[in-house]
Amino acid sequence: MPIEPTKSIWMNGDMVPWEDAQIHVLTHTLHYGTGVFEGIRAYETSEGPAIFRLREHMDRLENSAKIMAIPMPYTSEELQVAAKQVVRESGLASCYIRPIVYYGYGEMGLATSDCVVDVAIACWPWGAYLGDDAVTKGVRMKISSWARHDHNIMPPASKTTGNYVNSTLAKMEALRAGYDEAIMLNRDGLVAECTGENLFIMKKGKLLTPPLVSGALEGITQDTVMTFARDLGYEVRVEGLARSDLYTADEIFLVGTAAEVSAANSVDDSPIPCPGPITQKIAEMYADTVRGKRNEYAHWCEVV
Repeated sequence: MPIEPTKSIWMNGDMVPWEDAQIHVLTHTLHYGTGVFEGIRAYETSEGPAIFRLREHMDRLENSAKIMAIPMPYTSEELQVAAKQVVRESGLASCYIRPIVYYGYGEMGLATSDCVVDVAIACWPWGAYLGDDAVTKGVRMKISSWARHDHNIMPPASKTTGNYVNSTLAKMEALRAGYDEAIMLNRDGLVAECTGENLFIMKKGKLLTPPLVSGALEGITQDTVMTFARDLGYEVRVEGLARSDLYTADEIFLVGTAAEVSAANSVDDSPIPCPGPITQKIAEMYADTVRGKRNEYAHWCEVV
């Protein structure tokens, strides 16, 4: 999906015109993939644009930097203020927000101890990642031949730029084969996550999602959905899932900031009931919550 430019981008404390927000070709992270980033959304509400779970996203960015031993030049609180400024100055009622922390120009080589750390935050209009009809129509899923990396190879708990080479290989394999998205297994054959989303299955009245130890990122949308499901009275369990659990699921849906809540209609051409009732209910609750229509979850919406 093409990026639609907005007015400006926050870079190292200053608002820079969109077209001037440039980096050098010898920027360290461009060569070695050592940056960390976040995906956040702001939605139109009756009180104006509101960023959904802003604090949790910036806290996770901070933790990603800690895992990668990147010295952060700004606190989570400072970046929350900066994100609001970016959205406010864009004039957009709703948008996708991308903070990124990266090693900049000045040093080359694998060691990062002498590298400068740069931080930028941009926003732009962006629709649902897997399509606006992904809740009702569903998406075709393929189990990838590419294994999810484990905790002693590339720490999946950090939202690291280089980690997504793994996801890109799986995504492109799925697209070339005629599918919409891939499901990644770890080296033990257990489900980790999709290329950019956490995964849930509904089975025998229980909502199940893979644990972090399987290689899943600790998802903020995942946490939101688990809260919804528990509040609806469903049993929610975090446990290991085999690929056979996917083929026999009553419902499968994917969640993430970019994808929001998207249903799966098949896995490896094995049909999955779609759209399922819990998927529809969760998707409806999510859409209402992020737009400030659910008072019980209003604390998650940070008005700009």
